[in-house]
Amino acid sequence: MMRIVFVVPAVNMSGGIRTLATYAQGLQGRGHRVTVVSAAPEPRARRDRLAALLGLGGARPDRASHFDGTGVDHRPAPHWGPVTESDVPDADLVVATWWETAEAVARFGPAKGVKVLFAQGHDAETPGVPSARAEAVWRLPFQRIVVSQWLADLVRARYGASATVVPNGVDAHRFDAPPRGRQERPTLGLVYSPMQMKGCDLAAAAVARAAARIPGLRLLAFGSEPVDPAMPLPPGAEFLLRPDQDRLPALYASCDGWLWPSRREGFGLPILEAMACRTPVVACPAGASRELLAGGGGILLSEPGAAAMEEAIVRLLALTEPEWRAVSDRARATALGTTWADSVAGFEAALKAAAGAP
Repeated sequence: MMRIVFVVPAVNMSGGIRTLATYAQGLQGRGHRVTVVSAAPEPRARRDRLAALLGLGGARPDRASHFDGTGVDHRPAPHWGPVTESDVPDADLVVATWWETAEAVARFGPAKGVKVLFAQGHDAETPGVPSARAEAVWRLPFQRIVVSQWLADLVRARYGASATVVPNGVDAHRFDAPPRGRQERPTLGLVYSPMQMKGCDLAAAAVARAAARIPGLRLLAFGSEPVDPAMPLPPGAEFLLRPDQDRLPALYASCDGWLWPSRREGFGLPILEAMACRTPVVACPAGASRELLAGGGGILLSEPGAAAMEEAIVRLLALTEPEWRAVSDRARATALGTTWADSVAGFEAALKAAAGAP
């Protein structure tokens, strides 16, 4: 049994927090003592700015969190500002989950455990983040776990830092859909974000161009923030703001193709969720898209670009019904081979290796 503490900057309904909650609950289920310590709610202006940087859509203190109902011991810090050593119980391992939490954890004494950095992205490239400080985190004497080979290769090339890759999983019982044919009206889906690195401008341009070639083409998008006029969706797009989590599988399954236009990304959980719901994916080459689409459950672009995505959309929607069903089945098969149970076991193995490392 290991005593494990996760230090997180905010708790909310973001995909990153869902991943952390899944690991915390899974590790607890495997017999470990898990504690989550989160920074206290900040003053509104700063809190909303951090949420925007993280793409979380506003971390309001009254908002639900993926840690709710997990049974994991969650302890918000009793003060505003970075989590301090006195906020954290003694442990065997302490896991930082964001560059600011890594700066705080670096100051902890040995009683708090072996220091681990769990990175779901390259924080230094997030708009508004002080890049020099975020880059310095990768040079701290931490053990490191990352979510994709793309991210491991990036930090090795840029910082000379090694990292263990533990890819995200998907709950294929929750994200599921029966075998199906194409929609009566050709429909594409997208997780919307106003952040430039998420590439929604590429997707919007690609859909607008493809609509001139595909009669009746429809775009369905959802996101945690309202559509920003500076990052608009194409005319006629349907947008859902913060849909209930239980609706997500049906939204994925209502589409013939899912667009993942990110320029920079640590993993790309919507790729896997859409594939689990039998929806082929058109993805830019970042995060885990190379690994996830290697089996043919969609189309991987050679580089980010609206023209390339337009051509991929047209190609996907030009498939015959049997051809599209075959791609849909391959997407589901990929998801079935990427489970959270395997990811939790891999994360546990990485923590055990870190605990025994010098």
